[in-house]
Amino acid sequence: MGKRVVASYCTTFLKPEMLHIYRQVRSLRVYDTFVMTKALQNNDLFPFRDVELIPKPPSNPLRHGWLKWVKQRPPIVYRGEYQMLSNLLERRGADLMHIYFGHTGVHLLPFIERWHKPCVVSFHGADVAEKKDIRDYGPKLRELFSAVPLVLARSKSLAERLLTLGCPAERLRINRTGVPLDEFPFIRREAPKDGQWRFMQACRLIPKKGVATSLCAFAIFQKEFPNSQLVIAGKGPLQSHLEELAEELGIVSKVHFRGFLSQTELSELYANSHVFLHPSETPPDHNQEGVPNSILEAMSTGLAILATRHGGIPEAVEHGRGGLLVEERDFVALAAAMKEIVRSPMAFREMGILASESVAANFEQREQIRQLESHYDEAVALAGAEETVPRPLKPAVKQPFPEHVPAK
Repeated sequence: MGKRVVASYCTTFLKPEMLHIYRQVRSLRVYDTFVMTKALQNNDLFPFRDVELIPKPPSNPLRHGWLKWVKQRPPIVYRGEYQMLSNLLERRGADLMHIYFGHTGVHLLPFIERWHKPCVVSFHGADVAEKKDIRDYGPKLRELFSAVPLVLARSKSLAERLLTLGCPAERLRINRTGVPLDEFPFIRREAPKDGQWRFMQACRLIPKKGVATSLCAFAIFQKEFPNSQLVIAGKGPLQSHLEELAEELGIVSKVHFRGFLSQTELSELYANSHVFLHPSETPPDHNQEGVPNSILEAMSTGLAILATRHGGIPEAVEHGRGGLLVEERDFVALAAAMKEIVRSPMAFREMGILASESVAANFEQREQIRQLESHYDEAVALAGAEETVPRPLKPAVKQPFPEHVPAK
């Protein structure tokens, strides 16, 4: 008997910030996978041997109108997408489909409800936010939760948010980001004797990453430590605004916007930095972080973390051990944390060691992949049981959601 096959569905494969998805699909061991996508991007960054590009269905206005207006079928049916997906999954012998991002799951809901094999949907952060461009997103999410055997969340904080959105606790599983530790080896750092502290932040330049808070905190910090530097790695719509803010704060010569960096360049930046900043914040639409990849990578190399009590960050960074945590948007507290860590060389070194040990213990990639594949096994088994003994869905139960299915 050959390996089971999971179809990995991601509408765009892949945007630069989706590295964690790439690491998952290329690291499966018990399952074979192929990628299904509507748009192939950044193939030089994310080469993958087996990608099925979903073509646009052929135009048939008569059939389209009949299914839409007379039969009143959903768009995924009358546009021909359902049959195309079904044929593709049948041809590839898929045993289940992993749909990345909740809003994609909502789009595919009519397919999920009709397909004779199971789907799992994973949530990553932005997909728990309000979606004004998707009509009735909240109610449709609840329908999605009822249509799949398992729902995966990147952190406990995201899982808690999904509970409030109506996901039954017994269907929730934690699907953490895994870090390939050998790509981010530990580096022992010493405090600079000349006060040339090098801080860094690596992220998309969007509101929830809190880069403006980093700049304001650094402006306070560098008044006492004028030889310090801050490097911002990443691109995004806020870049011009952040550059203007740096100028207004009088730190433009101390702050370096490096743009999007390759993994090699980013690894070099980790190695040449002393402290990692990531003061994430919750925007009005409730968009939140899971556990940011860059935090885990930085911790693996032994960088102490200064961040906020936001989303899944406290699940990775224990305050006072792997770093220090402050409240969201509190740049004064962040500046104080920066001063605290540089004034204690012993604590600075100890936090870096503990950060690296914590990632190795809780986010090692092979273990996270093993847990993901156990979730796949469970989804297949649950779907088989429902097919054999049809029964009404149970109401949501207020109980803890398991981290993973125990190995059998």
